Amino acid sequence: MNILILSAGTRNKVVQYFKENIGERGRVVATDCSNLAPAVYDADAFYLVPRITAPGYLDRILEICVKEKIDGVFSLIDPELSLLAKEKEKFLAVGTTPIISGYDLVETCFDKYKMFRMLTGMGIPTGKCYVDKEEFYQDVKKGRAGYPVFVKPVKGSASININKVCSSKEIDVLFELYDDLMIQEFMDGQEYGADVYVDMLTGKCTSIFVKKKIKMRAGETDKSVSVKIPALFEMLQKFVEKCGFCGMIDIDIFEIGGVFYISEVNPRFGGGYPHAYACGVNMPVQVINNLAGRENPVTIGEYKEGICMMKYNEIAIMDFSEEEIL
Repeated sequence: MNILILSAGTRNKVVQYFKENIGERGRVVATDCSNLAPAVYDADAFYLVPRITAPGYLDRILEICVKEKIDGVFSLIDPELSLLAKEKEKFLAVGTTPIISGYDLVETCFDKYKMFRMLTGMGIPTGKCYVDKEEFYQDVKKGRAGYPVFVKPVKGSASININKVCSSKEIDVLFELYDDLMIQEFMDGQEYGADVYVDMLTGKCTSIFVKKKIKMRAGETDKSVSVKIPALFEMLQKFVEKCGFCGMIDIDIFEIGGVFYISEVNPRFGGGYPHAYACGVNMPVQVINNLAGRENPVTIGEYKEGICMMKYNEIAIMDFSEEEIL
């Protein structure tokens, strides 16, 4: 069983988890466009590749799949998810299964306004969004909306160019400076994160891990505690199964007045997944089972509450005196 992890970056733990679960039965291969990506050095093999937007990038990844006899491939960055989903047949043709949801669903997740429309169409609570600032201003006048709000890219990740604003003047300036922005209702409540796995063979949701977010830093969970909320389990299970998600899903949720609102959906491993793994929610083994043709049992909520995650800084030191730094 050989796994390829694309754009590994700083996600050392994900690489380590797959190595732990594959053991002597296979290899974990990683790629990145920089040789200063620390996670690649935890893999059994590392390939330095062009940026995902470069000509020939896909061909290079397919070459690696053939050379390393890769069984399954996934990416850890948002911009690459659509590529994997769109080119799924090319990977299957060389014997490699992309661990990713369908292309249209991935595109919807990456487009926050499309996701807002899908959630509201399904009757799932979510923060109100506007791509037309004049429509927002009209709703403010009618008392249907108010400040503060978030102004963010319709398609974006890693909390880049997200601004909390409190006036129309700020909105006008941001819309003048940047294209493809939207206005999102400010969700003032308790935030939760959910790590979800949907079996690639059955389409059933097999595991959900929920963490209460205690502290955030640079858009990622810095400190959190494991919790069990049956009503949220049920809501998320129905949502991912009805949509037809596949593999690993990272979902952000707010609780306001006893109501759960889905804020964001990322069809990949979330940055806080190590918390779930440490609590026994083993998604790498579920991936391995599926690639081997084995269905996973449903184990939703099978973990202990009250387990805290506290991120801290670590460093990697390597000698590059004889190499070019890319």
